[in-house]
Amino acid sequence: MHWIIFIILGFIVGVVVGLTGIGGGVLMAPSLIFLGVEPIIAIGTDLLYAAITKGLGAYFHNKKGNVNTDIALKLFFGSFPAIAIGSIILRTINRDEINTFLTIMLSIVLIFTSIINLKKEFFCIHKKYNSSKILVFFGFLVGLVVQFTSIGSGVLITFALMNFTNLSPRDVIGTSLFYGLLLTFFSSVSYISLGSVNYNLVLLLIFGTIPGVYLGAYLNSKIKPKNLRKMISLMILVVGVVLLIKKIKAIMVML
Repeated sequence: MHWIIFIILGFIVGVVVGLTGIGGGVLMAPSLIFLGVEPIIAIGTDLLYAAITKGLGAYFHNKKGNVNTDIALKLFFGSFPAIAIGSIILRTINRDEINTFLTIMLSIVLIFTSIINLKKEFFCIHKKYNSSKILVFFGFLVGLVVQFTSIGSGVLITFALMNFTNLSPRDVIGTSLFYGLLLTFFSSVSYISLGSVNYNLVLLLIFGTIPGVYLGAYLNSKIKPKNLRKMISLMILVVGVVLLIKKIKAIMVML
């Protein structure tokens, strides 16, 4: 009956995404690791799961004209070599070492993204320009982060689009989803080729996520999500810190 746990997890993540707008990546991968899924499989599974869910979101936003494909492709142009570099690293490092590396990097990204969510006004740069070089460079950085942690195509790219482009909020969401679709799909290919994706798990998570997103979107219209978003960001921060401390302690014991 353990499959029910993953459907419930998908449902909970879906509700949170629909209610607060916080990306599923920062919740799904660490949750899978806490439930005993091997880090490399948790991240590979989350990437394919994210590609499917982002694909659905991008499709609906594109129909409304909320996707700027030019900016999304500039970001992906920077991400593609990062994905290639990440794929080579995944194939050359020992599996136990890569699991340790992935857990530590995941923890750091969780802490960083939660701080961005909590202090968005602090990070606001107030410079609006569509610089191709900045978009390509940011795409490269985010590509590396996502390849190793499955986190970043939502929070980090939304941050970049809000600060480095003239896109409207709706176009930011649509463009972020389209870029996220490209990024997570191609990033998942490396994990698929390594046999590090649990397809049954992907289906269970999606099965729970779809009704969860609808419920979250409904609740969003009934309550103010701002305070809840802060609470969840704090929870993500705590999860990141706990994961990092546990992994550091494990490394110290091995030494």
